[in-house]
Amino acid sequence: MASIASGSCSSAVAFQSREIGGASSLAQFNGLRAIDSVQLAPSLTSPPAFLSSSARKSRGSVRAMVSQAVSAPKREKDPKKRVVITGMGLVSVFGNDVDTFYNRLLEGESGITLIDRFDASDFSVRFAGQIRDFSSAGYIDGKNDRRLDDCWRYCLVAGKRALEDASLGSQVLETMDRTKIGVLVGTGMGGLTAFSAGVESLIQKGHKKISPFFIPYSITNMGSALLAIDTGLMGPNYSISTACATANYCFYAAANHIRRGEADIMVAGGTEAAVMPTGVGGFIACRALSHRNDEPHRASRPWDQGRDGFVMGEGAGVLVMESLEHALKRGANIIAEYLGGAVTCDAHHMTDPRKDGLGVSSCISKSLEDAGVSPEEVNYVNAHATSTLAGDLAEVNAIKKVFKDTSEIKMNGTKSMIGHGLGAAGGLEAIATIKAITTGWVHPTINQENLEPAVTIDTVPNVKKQHQVNVGISNSFGFGGHNSVVVFAPFNP
Repeated sequence: MASIASGSCSSAVAFQSREIGGASSLAQFNGLRAIDSVQLAPSLTSPPAFLSSSARKSRGSVRAMVSQAVSAPKREKDPKKRVVITGMGLVSVFGNDVDTFYNRLLEGESGITLIDRFDASDFSVRFAGQIRDFSSAGYIDGKNDRRLDDCWRYCLVAGKRALEDASLGSQVLETMDRTKIGVLVGTGMGGLTAFSAGVESLIQKGHKKISPFFIPYSITNMGSALLAIDTGLMGPNYSISTACATANYCFYAAANHIRRGEADIMVAGGTEAAVMPTGVGGFIACRALSHRNDEPHRASRPWDQGRDGFVMGEGAGVLVMESLEHALKRGANIIAEYLGGAVTCDAHHMTDPRKDGLGVSSCISKSLEDAGVSPEEVNYVNAHATSTLAGDLAEVNAIKKVFKDTSEIKMNGTKSMIGHGLGAAGGLEAIATIKAITTGWVHPTINQENLEPAVTIDTVPNVKKQHQVNVGISNSFGFGGHNSVVVFAPFNP
């Protein structure tokens, strides 16, 4: 899950609560914890003495059949229910082109720099994965571009680029049944700049000076709405906001719309633009961020013993998800296949995770079950890996609970180079996962200098590795105990 220590969201973070009169108390929250061993009751592991020998044999046969069924799951065969990826689009600290984005990840380049979007000189954290030189030319008209919050600008550009990549330009869309094409792009924080500007106007000038765009450009559903308005897509349309787990939740829900026959195509992902005073200041108050102001490029270091918190990022990552039947009918280029996913909740605490860590391991297991995949088939994990003290190790412990043999698994942390995109993180990391599948190369986890001894899985330290991905999973966890895992694989007809 994510605690204030995991997902943005997973380190040991101390919150200082301010009380009237200046008194304060200190509460310590530890992120994801290692999952405790679960022992089955004797009655479930061995037959009681009073059973006859035939009953014992029968019980043994049942156990063997169950074991066989678990080890040999079946993937979806119905082309109406199989979900494939036919387009990808993004906005990132490395630009708006998918190939450029992944090539720079493969080179181990850091996109973390000092913030210059606003005066951060008085902030205790003055760096982030800030996007520079962003251009929406060709995707948003000038008037709207000036009005829109960056969160929605990123969403529109990433969404339209994904549609272009899927050969679904405006002329093509006009020939299709757009009531069967939906949009599900979520965000963790919404139009934060628009919201902050509205509050500032209220305080400084009064309510009559609040912009009429204050509410529309603040609410979290506006990304999906604006993309649909611009493209005429009339299928299922809404947003999901589950903090840092948002994008994966959107992929999972979008795939289920397709599987149920409610949509042929879903444009899904996440968007976020929180590198601004309120966003950075809020996470500083949470004491969740790294403070390496003197070397920002070395600040995000998942699983390294010198890590001291996560680094904020921003952007958008969007996939075009389509039923295999529909994709084949229109002759679409199929990039990869979405096999399944899962979402769970720790149901424990707003920021503090379950002590047994059950939420994370069960989410991974449920995602594999939904995908029809056995743990032995998975050989790549794009980890949540936020570079936080407790969260990084806790995620590894959960992974080890599900995958008993990790010798063939490569596990990396995209956030080591681009920072934590919050609601957009899962979208950008899904694209990184799919590119690993299609290129046969996995990007490094940079800043690996003193790996935690407990991390025995290959984290692809500092240098890319060639690796043929059989099945890959991408993890995202968020505030509120929201856990999400999605499963991708090469497309095989």
